[in-house]
Amino acid sequence: MPIQQANWSPYDNNGGTCVAIAGADYCVIAADTRMSTGYNILTRDYSKIIQLADKSVMASSGFQADVRALQKVLEARHLVYQHQHNKQMSCPAMAQLLSNTLYYKRFFPYYSFNVLGGLDSEGKGCVFTYDAVGSYERVGYSSQGSGSTLIMPFLDNQLKSPSPLLLPAKDAVTPLSESEAVDLVKTCFASATERDIYTGDKLEILVLNAEGIRREYMELRKD
Repeated sequence: MPIQQANWSPYDNNGGTCVAIAGADYCVIAADTRMSTGYNILTRDYSKIIQLADKSVMASSGFQADVRALQKVLEARHLVYQHQHNKQMSCPAMAQLLSNTLYYKRFFPYYSFNVLGGLDSEGKGCVFTYDAVGSYERVGYSSQGSGSTLIMPFLDNQLKSPSPLLLPAKDAVTPLSESEAVDLVKTCFASATERDIYTGDKLEILVLNAEGIRREYMELRKD
C-alpha cells in the first residue's frame, strides 16, 4: 500500500484586493467584497475594511479568519489605550501597534496583508503598508492582495512618489484632489477585476478627511 501523506494547512487564502491613497488632507481606502477559496466564491458581500479609531482605517486581504482574529486583538488593545490615556490613538501610533502585533506572532504569523490609512496629527493623509510579519513603511499609496500585482504598476505609473533616499525628504502624499483619487481607485479595481478571478462583485471605498468618514460603493463584474 502506498504511503499517504497528510496535507492539511492551518492557512487558506481568501483572495481580494485592498488599495489606499494618501492626499494632502484626505485618505482613500478601498477593497472589494468578494471572499473566495480556490475556485469557489464563499460570499460576494464581505467587507475587508474596519475602522480601528476615529482617524485610522485598516483594509486586509489574505486568510480572513486570521484577519478577524487580528482585528479583535487591535480593538481590545485600542480600548485599553483609551482607558489609560483618555484619548483615541493617532494613525501613526496605530501603525506601530499593528506592526508590534504582527511581529509578536512572527513564528506562526497572522496570514493577513494589511494597509492602514488615516490622518496624522497634522491632518495630512497617511498610508502604511505591511507584510505578514509586521515590517511596515509609510507611503503615499499602496495595494495588497491578489490584485496588487496588477494595481501597483498602474499606481506607480500615475502617482510615482519621490525616492525616500532623496534629501531633503519629500512628503509621501499624492498630488491628486480627493475626487481624483476616488476616481483613480475605481479605475484600478475596474481594471484588476477583468484579470483577477479573486477580485470582484462590489467595491467599498472609505474617504477620511477633516469632516469625518464617507463611504461609497461601486458595482464590479460578478463572473
